[in-house]
Amino acid sequence: MSSRNHAPHGRTPRASSLGRRSPRAALAARFLVAILLAAFAPCQAGTPEVIAGHVARRDAAGHLLPWMDWSGALALEMQYYRGAPTDHGYPRFVTETFLLADWTPDPARRDTIPATQSSLGILSYLAWYDYTGRKDAGFLATARAMGDYLLQEALTPDSGTYPRFPRSTGTRGQFPLAPDTGSQSDRPFEIEPDKGGLVGHALLQLAGATGEPRYARAALHIAQLLSAHQQPGDAQHSPWPFRVDYRSGEGRGPVSGNMSFILRLYDGLLAQGHREFAAPRQRLWDWVERWQIPDAARGGALFAQFFEDHDAPGNRTAWAPLNLARYLLDGREAVDRNWERDAGALLTFVRENFTHRESGVRVCHEQDEDHDAWGGVNSTYGAVLARYARATRSPALADEAREVLNFVLYAIDGQGRPRDLPAHSQPGGWQEDAHTDVIHNMIDALRTWPEWAGRE
Repeated sequence: MSSRNHAPHGRTPRASSLGRRSPRAALAARFLVAILLAAFAPCQAGTPEVIAGHVARRDAAGHLLPWMDWSGALALEMQYYRGAPTDHGYPRFVTETFLLADWTPDPARRDTIPATQSSLGILSYLAWYDYTGRKDAGFLATARAMGDYLLQEALTPDSGTYPRFPRSTGTRGQFPLAPDTGSQSDRPFEIEPDKGGLVGHALLQLAGATGEPRYARAALHIAQLLSAHQQPGDAQHSPWPFRVDYRSGEGRGPVSGNMSFILRLYDGLLAQGHREFAAPRQRLWDWVERWQIPDAARGGALFAQFFEDHDAPGNRTAWAPLNLARYLLDGREAVDRNWERDAGALLTFVRENFTHRESGVRVCHEQDEDHDAWGGVNSTYGAVLARYARATRSPALADEAREVLNFVLYAIDGQGRPRDLPAHSQPGGWQEDAHTDVIHNMIDALRTWPEWAGRE
């Protein structure tokens, strides 16, 4: 994303050894060694350690503790977002990607990322609504507002090769987005097919929660477009290019690393009786199983490209393999008979290529071209690691997952205002990294480890 640091890629990918030993033992051993070697970041005597404005709390061994209980901190954030101003009937954090701490749009940024921001926001608000007992319909209304924004304001025109398809990028202040509104590293008329999978999956979940069929109809339309343009894929190409000119269908970028949400979209529609997606779903899974997962042990070139503001063809990301690992953990044997081995290989790939230490905690950064632990990817790492730790009964992995998510929690201030990056001096910033791609990850971890809701 264009405001983020584009650090050079100087890392050499290492092949995973999980195929030669027990995946549980191999991954646990790697993580346990790293935990034992992790150094507690020293502070000068008498100077308190501060993380994102909070004095850091640690146990006797130096492990980071949360600054307040998880449930309380998340409730503060959700309450803060209830106070967001509205624009054209939508909460401002739905229509704007860059916000300052007082809800003011960042005057230096007019670009937006509607598909990622709002689809993940739908998942987050539905997760919070469910986690809190479905008692407050206001959270469901916010999820509905995000779905309505995507369908009413953020689709391509009803023409061309990808008609009425979700926009990956846009320009703030346009209702609806203009036909040539592409921004960041999208060209004016480009969309990103994988973002359609994200939106389609989120809309299916929204349809189930609200009972409103219009969301399901839109998800079906997205899946029909995706299946119509799906290719077999091979060792150098994913089944869709990363970017496509929605008018002509001309592609740009041979690899799109994020395939798990298109699988989820196909799965959801198959569950509703749409058997026409059985063959496209099988072809997509065949590519993931034959080419993409094994590629994690060969350098991970097939996990390149997810973020909207980058277009280097070889820019690998952590976000895509982590979400594929979560898909395998959700489906287990019903999806992949080797789910434990494959999820372990994906986590090992991420750990060896996209993690570093901050404040004594092993955290996860986004991609080869950005080595910052932004809230979206870092919370994704913690949540998926927590899921894998529970599935493989690994206390060491669970401890590491809990600590990295404690670090994520420090980004929320005492008023409930989150920061997109804990190192930033003020709350606000990219809304998917501050909020919409964080909440659902925290809830995922809490559903897996309910005892983490408290402070200690």
